[in-house]
Amino acid sequence: MHDPQAAEPMRPVRVLFVCHANLCRSPLAEGLLRHMADQRGLGHRIEVDSAGTYAMDGSPPHPESVRIAREHGFDLTGRSRSLEPDDLQRFDEILAMDRRNLADIERYVRISAFGRVEGRRARIRLARSLVSPGARGAELDVPDPFAGGPDGYARVYDILEGVCARLLDEIAAPDVAR
Repeated sequence: MHDPQAAEPMRPVRVLFVCHANLCRSPLAEGLLRHMADQRGLGHRIEVDSAGTYAMDGSPPHPESVRIAREHGFDLTGRSRSLEPDDLQRFDEILAMDRRNLADIERYVRISAFGRVEGRRARIRLARSLVSPGARGAELDVPDPFAGGPDGYARVYDILEGVCARLLDEIAAPDVAR
């Protein structure tokens, strides 16, 4: 069987983080992954973006996500955007923040107004499954920090730090099949 990764060994791994509105969790994960990859010398190995299943295109990240990112030495510069069917072909990894987001993404996989989505390349999974593979139910969700105040954002940052570290370990491993 032909392995497209073997044919393009130098192509960066394209990662998309997805949450509901693309304001809190997914932009924080995007910025954090980029920051951690640069710190590990892996920045050239990834391309990272974020989207929302119900995003209002063009909105800045939530101020608390911006604050927690700055506290940890990086900035969030992106604007919100909606998940698009083409994302299933453009990205290698799509990481959903919670089970509801995953269900929304899977609707794109099953069918669209134009028929079944063909040629999907992306591996779609829950972000937290990377650090908690045996978890079930709500334990697999990265909680939405919107109503949790600064403590909620700090908790989400801690979860995402583990997710991003594990994802970078996978990307850095030369024998990982995607």
